[in-house]
Amino acid sequence: MALTTLILGLVLGGTYALLALGLTLQYGIARIMNLAYGEFTLVAAFCLVALFQGAGIPPLWAMIAVAPAGYAVGWALYAVMMRPLVTRAGNSGRLEVDSILATFGLLFLIQGVLLVVFGANFTSISYLDQGVRVLGVSVAANKLIAFGICAVVGGGLVLALHFTRWGLTLRAVAQTPGSAPLVGIDVNRMARQGFALGTALAAVGGASVAMHQTFSATGGVVFTMKALVIVIMGGVGNIGGALVAGLALGLVETFVATAIDPGLTLAATFAIFLGVLLWRPQGLFGRG
Repeated sequence: MALTTLILGLVLGGTYALLALGLTLQYGIARIMNLAYGEFTLVAAFCLVALFQGAGIPPLWAMIAVAPAGYAVGWALYAVMMRPLVTRAGNSGRLEVDSILATFGLLFLIQGVLLVVFGANFTSISYLDQGVRVLGVSVAANKLIAFGICAVVGGGLVLALHFTRWGLTLRAVAQTPGSAPLVGIDVNRMARQGFALGTALAAVGGASVAMHQTFSATGGVVFTMKALVIVIMGGVGNIGGALVAGLALGLVETFVATAIDPGLTLAATFAIFLGVLLWRPQGLFGRG
């Protein structure tokens, strides 16, 4: 029982961590709280389903197309919608509030388009859902693939941010945006890259969700809120913290679902969220 909970919890947590990485970058680097993040995840999920069912493209191949498309959409969205908010906010501290209001409206716009195009019914596909034995526990192959994607993407991001000049520049913008221009860093360019990369990660997360979960056009808010919980738990802008917090949240939800009641998983998630906000608002891995 304990081993089953551990393995299934880590697999679920891998999906959560992957979903949270993009929001971590967008908020930590671009200072934009994107409430429409879950909707971008759903757009990618529906696109993967359409490519698989309509064109017969395997989901893993479709993901290769979805990720750069997500980056391009994020880049364009920042230029058209977010950059004017950044310019208007200046150093007044209004950017977070303005971005929340703007993306709140964008949430319903995207949700409406998804409802018109795909309807309100739940959607899922059957892809690599055969059971694979892991330490005696049967886990669907598609879930293991999603976990593997999280490990590769998350590990790659951690390495890139800590051992490349590009990563050092992004971290400088995230930690000291006011001082970064003094050493020749184009803050606007790096913020746009961070936001676009975050959208690409949302697309990859949505594609991985589509491979093994059921979803609908109105479920984006759940993805956004769980990603936000992980961002707060791990510490804003902390990629490693987001990975660990995502895995921890998956373990908690799996334990609650198997040992107590599946209906209490969402309540447990928000109980953790409130606890972290009250007793450690900088996050479990943030600097006090």
